[in-house]
Amino acid sequence: MSLPVPGSSSPTRRGVLRGSLAASAALTLGGTGLAAPAFALSGRPRAEWGVQAGDVSASSGLVWVRADRPARMLVETSATESFRHARRHLGPLIGASTDFTGTTALRGLPSGEQIHYRVTLVDPDDPRRTGEPVSGTFRTAPSRRRDGVRFLWSGDIAGQGWGINPDIGGFRAYEEMRRLDPDFFLCSGDTIYADGVIQPSVTLPDGRIWRNVTTPEKAKVAETLDEYRGNFRYNLLDHNVRAFNAQVPSVVQWDDHEVRNNWYPGQILDDPRYTEKDVDVLAARASRAFGEYFPVSTLHARGDGRERRVHRVVRYGPLLDVFVLDMRSYRNANSPGRQADDTTGILGAEQLAWLKRELAASRAVWKVLAADMPIGLVVPDGAANFEAIAQGDPGAPLGRELQIAELLRFVKHRRITGTVWLTADVHYTSAQHYAPERAAFQDFAPFWEFVSGPLAAGGFPANALDATFGPERVFVRAPERANLSPMESPQYFGEVDIDGHSGELTVRLRAEGGTVLFSKVLQPGRVGQ
Repeated sequence: MSLPVPGSSSPTRRGVLRGSLAASAALTLGGTGLAAPAFALSGRPRAEWGVQAGDVSASSGLVWVRADRPARMLVETSATESFRHARRHLGPLIGASTDFTGTTALRGLPSGEQIHYRVTLVDPDDPRRTGEPVSGTFRTAPSRRRDGVRFLWSGDIAGQGWGINPDIGGFRAYEEMRRLDPDFFLCSGDTIYADGVIQPSVTLPDGRIWRNVTTPEKAKVAETLDEYRGNFRYNLLDHNVRAFNAQVPSVVQWDDHEVRNNWYPGQILDDPRYTEKDVDVLAARASRAFGEYFPVSTLHARGDGRERRVHRVVRYGPLLDVFVLDMRSYRNANSPGRQADDTTGILGAEQLAWLKRELAASRAVWKVLAADMPIGLVVPDGAANFEAIAQGDPGAPLGRELQIAELLRFVKHRRITGTVWLTADVHYTSAQHYAPERAAFQDFAPFWEFVSGPLAAGGFPANALDATFGPERVFVRAPERANLSPMESPQYFGEVDIDGHSGELTVRLRAEGGTVLFSKVLQPGRVGQ
């Protein structure tokens, strides 16, 4: 089903918190409530693709919006939804050079407080002409340990041809996550599938028909900047996504499908679907669109000459630092992974050095390593090469495993406490415990890795384990066959709850529908557990 983009109106903060955020559109699809925002060219500036907040700390955050024409972005913040005594933050002039998207940095916010914000778009030629404000909210990180932290994570959105299906209410897992009202959402990559075509309909093995909302940009693989932008816009057509974004701030990273499946720097494609064969060209376009459509602090234009990058630390109070990794931009080529010497690995030498420095300097009780790929799960790329870290050889570290071994050794010898690995990528949910007594490489402290996803994509069987770092699969829930649609297999997301009094960290692996599949409580202050 091909969808034009009709008009809409903005939700109120009260409606968001009560769970009554309506789809912000005048036109819906077949009465399903699945709405699409507008891109009109008459009247006042409009912001009908919703708002987002990102990289929120104890005193700052970023707010994002997209306009339907050139406009000045104005953000107001307040302690109350009435916006009495509101503070104004003048944002950028947004236009075609950023696909009419804009991000405004909010600074000097009070810690541990609910922040109400609203975005108004102002006609740059006539300040009296303003659009209808669009409202959102977020909580700043606490400055006191006793306040606790709770967040969700998942990834893999609109993949394998499973797009926005109006018959099932669109991306339903977003509404379920919104109702849990977390402090923030960690999106672990594959935020789009730029290489994934969305067909109007797909016939399932049992004869049922899956229907997709479609757009021109999703009718082919993305190659141009505008096609990548259209892939990011696609997810915002879903009313569940827009309602979630208005209530829950995000910490976003990327993986391969933001560009193309299993890509690496320097790759030259032999895929006949692509007229542009140079992956570095495609990655530059995708990176620009990614930075335009997500509020990421290290991609936000700062004018200070520092490198634009995805990897960063998001500090969320005394209990938590989130180390957002980029396992895509600095990696070496996918290969059989049997090199005895590999300084590039999956992070690159500079990012590994950065990560060591930041981990050693962190004073947070818990240090979440947000990885866009798993450590000990074997993820192949064709018949001979490997896409992630593990390569199926259970012996001493080789290839990209060497870099991970160096990092794990560093954590142990520097006695860095409270490290937990979270990831998505493999389209099922699991919990792996890594221990030296089971491993070929033993110079590290035990740790946990939790996997959750997909959020709106196909489900896949569980990957094999590589014994180099001694993983034990304590829990797994995965389908028996590949690419099960969200009508056939539940979508998955994880929850992390850090208690402010005890400091205990509880991980819950959740399935769409409200089921907690697995729970694990970790104790603070330990190098390994």
